[in-house]
Amino acid sequence: MNFVQKLIQSWKADVLMQKVIRNTGYLFSSNTIAMVLGSAQGILAAIFLGPAGYGTLGMVIMLASSLNRFFSFRMGELVVKFGGEDLALGNRQRAAAIVKVALLSEALTTILAYGILVLTAPLAAKWIIKDSSVIGWIAIYGISLLFNLVNETSTAILQLGNHYRSQAIINLIQSIATALLIVIVFLRHGSVFDVMIAYLVGKAINGLGIFLIAMSKMKTIFGEDWWRASLRLIEKPWSMARFAISTNLSGTINLIIRDSDILWVGYFLTPAAAGYYKFAAGMMNVLLMPITPFISTTFPEISKSIARRQWGILRKLLTRTSSIAAVWTGACAIGVLVAGRWGLSLIKNGVYLPSFEVILILMMGYGVANILFWNRPLMLAFSKPNYPLLVTFVFGAAKIILMFLLVPIYGVYGMAWLMTGYFVFSIGIIAMRGFGLMRSAQNQDALAAPIQSGSMP
Repeated sequence: MNFVQKLIQSWKADVLMQKVIRNTGYLFSSNTIAMVLGSAQGILAAIFLGPAGYGTLGMVIMLASSLNRFFSFRMGELVVKFGGEDLALGNRQRAAAIVKVALLSEALTTILAYGILVLTAPLAAKWIIKDSSVIGWIAIYGISLLFNLVNETSTAILQLGNHYRSQAIINLIQSIATALLIVIVFLRHGSVFDVMIAYLVGKAINGLGIFLIAMSKMKTIFGEDWWRASLRLIEKPWSMARFAISTNLSGTINLIIRDSDILWVGYFLTPAAAGYYKFAAGMMNVLLMPITPFISTTFPEISKSIARRQWGILRKLLTRTSSIAAVWTGACAIGVLVAGRWGLSLIKNGVYLPSFEVILILMMGYGVANILFWNRPLMLAFSKPNYPLLVTFVFGAAKIILMFLLVPIYGVYGMAWLMTGYFVFSIGIIAMRGFGLMRSAQNQDALAAPIQSGSMP
């Protein structure tokens, strides 16, 4: 009992942890409601569309987001990393210049992504979705990219200003709007196209809302004349360029290896198989829901702690947030094991029961990703973006090769096992490397302290 009391008191005294929890709470509260609404609308869509229609919808949506991510240089991470460091040191004008570069770069790459999406829609419809009637759908849903023209940079601006509540409100509004539209489509016995439009409206609300709020906060965060900040103030343009290219390559590798599995399933198998896999992957959103906000809220604090060389504070932050993630992940696993099969049997006479084993397999890999969610942000904060890139490339290449061999034989179960293996090995190695860098930097500071002390008059 004394141990528990001491632990609670220790956590209450941790100012940084309280800040992260508070900011995460804003996102978590909206995400909780969004999760409930998203689960309900997902189940409704799955019920009246069936596995094949549900798979087709998932592939259309994934094509647009995949191309956008392919051309994305993750300007949000660049702004948090370099702009956050300048803000921590009081260089608001330099931080504003970085934001200006990020806004322009992201806008140009997003427009390029939409153009490529429209041009490649016929090929994607033929070889992946296997339905030429959806060519126009791909172009229409792709408009969501234009509504989210500078979403990454806008989100990073809100993170740097600790405006997580505003972000949470927008997320909640778009979730409610999407859910209401899908309920209307369900009641009116709508089609796959109608459901797609509902998701498009939600994307539009999110993109425009985040952008407008971010622009309204610019003066507060970067100063009254932020828009006049000269780009010449940027001291590390090549370092920023390397960071952006590295994060783009990392994102592209993750996209091909990790985040486009539904497209791979559609290519290797059938739209119905893609529907089963999409349903299982959708259940992973419940597992990730409360942890995903931690990525946004901890990355700025990780960067600041490293810039200030506060290793003890950083270690506590990572350990305690991982503990929270582990408790949630364990609770979800128990819930799925106890009631998962029964719950699936209630959905459209058990048509999605083949997804149950896929959910169990994916949960192991996503559980590791949950608990060690900070693995890549930590490496980015140490200015080591190439290490995660190398690790993900090696294990991802192995996954792709095995995918061509195993998925045609073992179907969605083979894809799920490959995904879990990829998560366990790649994330585990990156996390261990991050802890090694922390330990090495802390030892260097400990050795330097006596020397600096001895040089004092």
